[in-house]
Amino acid sequence: MGVVIGKTLSLIGRLGRAGQGTHIPRPPVIIWLPAVFIALGVLLPQAYLVLRALGAGGEIWELLFRTRTLAILGRTVALVIAVTAVSLAISLPLAWLTTRTDLPLRRVWSVLTALPLVIPSYVAGFTVVAALGPRGILQQLLAEPFGLERLPEIYGFPGALLTVTAVSYPYLLLALQAAFHGLDPCLEEASHSLGYGSWDTFRRITLPQLRPALAAGSLLVALYTLRDFGGVSLLRYETFTWAIYIQYQTSIDRMSAAALSLVLVALAVTILLIETRTQSRARYYRSTVGVVHLPTQRQLGRWRWPALGFCVSVVLLTLAMPMAILVYWTTSGMSAGESLRLAWGSALNSAYVSGLAAAITAVAALPIAILAVRYAGKSGRLPERVTYVGFALPGIVIALALVFFGANYATPIYQTLGILLFAYLILFLPQAVGSTRTSLLQISPHVEEAARSLGRSVRQTLITVTLPLVRPGVLAGAALVFLTTMKELPATLLLSPIGFKTLATSVWSATSESLFAQAAVPALLLIVLSSIPMALLVTRQPKEIS
Repeated sequence: MGVVIGKTLSLIGRLGRAGQGTHIPRPPVIIWLPAVFIALGVLLPQAYLVLRALGAGGEIWELLFRTRTLAILGRTVALVIAVTAVSLAISLPLAWLTTRTDLPLRRVWSVLTALPLVIPSYVAGFTVVAALGPRGILQQLLAEPFGLERLPEIYGFPGALLTVTAVSYPYLLLALQAAFHGLDPCLEEASHSLGYGSWDTFRRITLPQLRPALAAGSLLVALYTLRDFGGVSLLRYETFTWAIYIQYQTSIDRMSAAALSLVLVALAVTILLIETRTQSRARYYRSTVGVVHLPTQRQLGRWRWPALGFCVSVVLLTLAMPMAILVYWTTSGMSAGESLRLAWGSALNSAYVSGLAAAITAVAALPIAILAVRYAGKSGRLPERVTYVGFALPGIVIALALVFFGANYATPIYQTLGILLFAYLILFLPQAVGSTRTSLLQISPHVEEAARSLGRSVRQTLITVTLPLVRPGVLAGAALVFLTTMKELPATLLLSPIGFKTLATSVWSATSESLFAQAAVPALLLIVLSSIPMALLVTRQPKEIS
């Protein structure tokens, strides 16, 4: 960690010499300076963890290398690999079906298949247990006609895999949908004209162009799985985040929890290194002048109804089932005479703070993405890599680090919206960076070079040329941040101003007291409100450019 901090600090001197002796141009100050400061801010929680862990002395090594810790590490890695693989198996065909085919109601399925992203993992965990548990709702439905007294155990790895995949695969789906919309169909049409079939064209032409989106989406899924607590705890699958939470809860001394958190940082760095090695230096934009037009929809033919069945199955399992459970809890509570009120105040607070977080994070992601794509040397890539480390840490770790920082060094902003928004920036910046970076990779740098040759400054080129071209990626990243901020719990609980309630904290307060009917109302409201920006995001179609 000290090496990473030192490298980031040295960027101020190194970026100024980035273009000397290499083919990589020197980044302007307006790009690298904010990128470096943002990366330094993201490193604050890691610095806190290092200080805490160093205070534990030799006990760290005994904790890290005991058999139980290594077993938890193995389970965590297994879940990350499985969730990422299953998410890819779901998202790739869904993205193709909803963007490139004549699938019936494809825009509707675009929205519905992406909506599980707004469901908190702790809500998804509750609904999975309630519906598919040994004596859950499904068992009750099957008991009378089939005499089924008990379903197989859903707890453990199968339940955790189902729960975490259901709420994380949309990260990959949205990235792939945006990439499909941004692809130039001329290459595919040329492949078909040369006699290649649909599968060969997809494998040789389309799939390589999807590599940035696949990498960015898979990275977010893997890191989300690494940091998830709600789903794995409710399904009783012990991962590193669960172990960290127990250390925080059961020990007055938080040094051991900090040491375990550093293992998560190491895992995140490992995932980042793997993702970096899978990237190529290929171009993903048109290198010659031509007309860009919308692709022709593929006719599914006899596969039309199986494809529709696949979409229906995904929506039923990941969206309809949780919604049905929440509606069931609501109606049961009303039948029992419980007083259920819509939490409009919490809803307004959630929308307000999520909107601010989305705007701030989208702006912060832009210089980091430009630095990583247009000035892709080691120095240029380092700030981007640093931002992803914070996404791997559980929200409680980020929140406690900022509590320590705010209480000791930044008392004026302690327990204000400012420090809460800073926590959201650390947690969700990679979502905006990945989306913006994917859009930027599909834009030829020659367009920006032409603007500079016509006398425009770096700032003018950024505002009038780059920003309009990457706007779809920026908006997609902002929408992702908005949706995930709406459901963020630990950081909101620990860092929000006194009396500032959101829908997420309302759900948590009710479920912690086993008031499921009262928890269902804000949970349903959260999903409904989040569906509006999600619908606007996924139904945007690119306009034809002539």
